[in-house]
Amino acid sequence: MSDKEIILTQEGLRKLEDELEMLKSVKRREVAERIKVAIGYGDISENSEYEDAKNEQAFIEGRIITLEKMLRNARIINSDEIDTDVVSIGSTVTVEDLEFGDKMEYAIVGSAESDPLNNKISNESPVGRAILGKKEGTVVDVSVPAGVIQYRIVDIKK
Repeated sequence: MSDKEIILTQEGLRKLEDELEMLKSVKRREVAERIKVAIGYGDISENSEYEDAKNEQAFIEGRIITLEKMLRNARIINSDEIDTDVVSIGSTVTVEDLEFGDKMEYAIVGSAESDPLNNKISNESPVGRAILGKKEGTVVDVSVPAGVIQYRIVDIKK
């Protein structure tokens, strides 16, 4: 991961800090205990429990490093920075699919906290890129693998 700026909302910052704390204080101890127990089984050269625990330990340490780097390079978007005149990171936007008439509401967030299943889309996603900086009422074309979808921006709020 490069040292690029990571844009986060307050909620996103809190989630990353909580995950980091949990990994450092809980998961590290759990894995260390699993390794200790697995070593107690004897020969570690053919010990799958030991191998699994070491792999999990490597994953956890890698994730800790990644989270620490993200937090070091974080820029927090405060609610008073969010402009409701145009779509920006931190905005909650309602868009209407012009072909089917479906309306969807998305929170525009930085890529580190995107969660499409919970309607949090990245400013770097196709929809996020298309609507960023646009005003209410604007129609945008979004290129997707199936073609082009047209959305109208119906509402922008904090």
